[in-house]
Amino acid sequence: MAPALNLVGAGHVGRALGRLFHAHGVFLPQDLLTRSQASAHQALGFIGAGSAARSLAGMRPARAWMLAVNDDQIAPVCAELARVHDLHGAVLFHCSGAKASSELQAAREAGAWVASVHPIRSFADPEGVAQAFAGTFCGIEGDPAALALLAPAFETIGARLVPIDPAAKTVYHAAAVFASNYLVTVLDASLRAYEAAGVPEDVARELARPLAEETLANVFRLGPAAALSGPVARGDFATVARQQAALAQWDAPTGRLYEALVAPTADLAARKKT
Repeated sequence: MAPALNLVGAGHVGRALGRLFHAHGVFLPQDLLTRSQASAHQALGFIGAGSAARSLAGMRPARAWMLAVNDDQIAPVCAELARVHDLHGAVLFHCSGAKASSELQAAREAGAWVASVHPIRSFADPEGVAQAFAGTFCGIEGDPAALALLAPAFETIGARLVPIDPAAKTVYHAAAVFASNYLVTVLDASLRAYEAAGVPEDVARELARPLAEETLANVFRLGPAAALSGPVARGDFATVARQQAALAQWDAPTGRLYEALVAPTADLAARKKT
């Protein structure tokens, strides 16, 4: 029989993983605790198994516990869990990209094994994630005994595990912010600049699309240094200065963003030449 899994928190990440664990028979979802009974029952309906709990103390013992709560709640929820439950021999894990398994130190001190497993993808659509999770990279770190249980479980649902250094967890998460969130910010600056030059919004997107798509393809095919082109890569800093001044006059925040990117881009260009 699959080991029992208790879920504390069942937002998009918790319910998607809960359904996957249940569907693949690697864990048996047992008790689930959320902020309200209504949300708990919605999550249980999505997962397809388990029972709603009313408190941490009211949850039954389990082999594994998943804390799918907000980052700032991981440590306090873990501390309360360690206070009200005998966790000796249990495995606790969270799925935060920004926090390390050390956030679960209270459970470790109570005799549990702890880990962090961070699926590197958007969970905005839990249904879509549950249907197409195979191949998802997951950053994983923690106690060897915890990973001995969790690694095969995640591999069974289709995860591709990447061991990471817990001491660099914040830098690791920042990498995802650069690759996703800040990429959107830079593209937004591009589109707004096109519009400031009189290009309609829908046309601006079509102008930027091939540049962005080809550049991304080159980065992942050739590497960042080889993919770099443009005035900084050519050493044309007179053009860079004119663009920066024009942007600063048009929109000061966008001008500052452009300015902040010049030096890192020049460093990248130097790598291109070596």
